[in-house]
Amino acid sequence: MELVEIISKINYFLVEEFEVEPEMIIPASNLRDTLELDSLDYIDLVVVIESNFGFKVKAEDFSEIITFQDFYDYVEKKLAAK
Repeated sequence: MELVEIISKINYFLVEEFEVEPEMIIPASNLRDTLELDSLDYIDLVVVIESNFGFKVKAEDFSEIITFQDFYDYVEKKLAAK
């Protein structure tokens, strides 16, 4: 899957699941702050990632994800390793 497709798919489910405006999703923006994530939201995010991309997410992986770009890169890397 190309990075453009990954970004499109991620942005779509972020808008749907977290009710954020699409224009707020900027690669350099802070993921947690923009989406106003709490600990339960992270669980929802993990479930959405696993169901949309078909790989398991470890909680510790999120410690390295700060921006939306980090998130896109993480998903791209995991898909490439499948």
